[in-house]
Amino acid sequence: MPHLLISSSSSRERIVVKDRAGWMGMGRGAAPTALGFLQTLAVFLCIFPAATSPCKILKCNSEFWTATSGAHYPGSEDAPEFCTALRAYSHCTRRTARTCRGDLAYHSAVHGIEDLMSQHNCSKDGPTSQPRLRTLPPGDSQERSDSPEICHYEKSFHKHSAPPNYTHCGLFGDPHLRTFTDHFQTCQVRGAWPLIDNNYLNVQVTNTPVLPGSSATATSKLTIIFKNFQECVDQKVYQAEMDELPAAFADGSKNGGDKHGANSLKITEKVSGQHVEIQAKYIGTTIIVRQVGRYLTFAVRMPEEVVNAVDDRDNQGLYLCLRGCPLNEQIDFQSFHASESWSTRRKGPSPPVPPPEVFTYETATARCKEKLPVEDLYFQACVFDLLTTGDVNFTLAAYYAFEDVKMLHSNKDKLHLYERTRDLPGNAAASGQCQELVLSLAAVVCCLISLFS
Repeated sequence: MPHLLISSSSSRERIVVKDRAGWMGMGRGAAPTALGFLQTLAVFLCIFPAATSPCKILKCNSEFWTATSGAHYPGSEDAPEFCTALRAYSHCTRRTARTCRGDLAYHSAVHGIEDLMSQHNCSKDGPTSQPRLRTLPPGDSQERSDSPEICHYEKSFHKHSAPPNYTHCGLFGDPHLRTFTDHFQTCQVRGAWPLIDNNYLNVQVTNTPVLPGSSATATSKLTIIFKNFQECVDQKVYQAEMDELPAAFADGSKNGGDKHGANSLKITEKVSGQHVEIQAKYIGTTIIVRQVGRYLTFAVRMPEEVVNAVDDRDNQGLYLCLRGCPLNEQIDFQSFHASESWSTRRKGPSPPVPPPEVFTYETATARCKEKLPVEDLYFQACVFDLLTTGDVNFTLAAYYAFEDVKMLHSNKDKLHLYERTRDLPGNAAASGQCQELVLSLAAVVCCLISLFS
């Protein structure tokens, strides 16, 4: 069973979970364990989406660790600052208390906070500071710019070799998917789904209903796992949720860790709480995550070599950016009749909560034209989303999704798409294999007939 271990040293205290039989006590050397716990737990939550309850104790643990891991604490002189961080930690656990019932890590953290506040004579009343991102001293390994060549994807190519071919995948709105092969689909995909799953990173999204009783969904949670890679980066986890678009990884850092090439993975906040960009130069990849209204959008630029770097390609059927949505999850929004509206996508006997605004086909078209003058699939997706949700923020979601395409797509002739794709090459290939099998069986039957005739 996991137990909470409270560690104390002359510089600072950490609260971590250690997956072994043990007891709550005091001791040195918890720093690596704390970081390891945060990464491991985040990965666990991603792999087992059913376990990703609304309990946000991981976020509280991460914020406390971040707030106390920057400057060293010189004994009692900084005791007030440490107490402030503890109060902020306690406040965070109280905010998530209702959703953390029965969570061992949560209850252990609560008891650990009480013990530390008692040991340091911290008052429960007082200021609570917002957690600060770690500030690194000059010369820290995370700030090095002399990364090994292997940690810069484009530089690792020979001067006379062909440049890499880049591809793009994006997810936005209700939700609409543009795959690495430029197929465009509108999908239901309610719940947790993998967008990308290759040898270098995993991306998973969780889509939730936009309105109670409606089948219209949008992305409410996004998790990205950058896997440990040679001398470049440590494993890093990035997680965004509705109303929470952090400008750092789950462990509070902003780049790839302590390795020599750590600077080849960076997070940059473009607009606070609205737009984050992640550069993974060691795999030639750029990721853009936005919060538009309440929901998230995702866009990525990635070399084909990285896209196809999977150990078992035949079992990548749910890798949405590569294979697209399953046929039973796809929606033909182009056949969505102009007179239909959000009410057509109701589920269940009880009427859903009315949308923020009710659009007709004409008013939705006029609103989308303001941001998307070209009547391509992004424009049509915008109209569809306004009709099904009544939320004008989906107009901006479609607009920014296309802006990301303009920035990330390597082929400027393919920015606009006009024909929705329902059947993907993978499905077509499967269909072709079936046809070949039928023809082969027919040939065998003919041979048998000729033998016995």
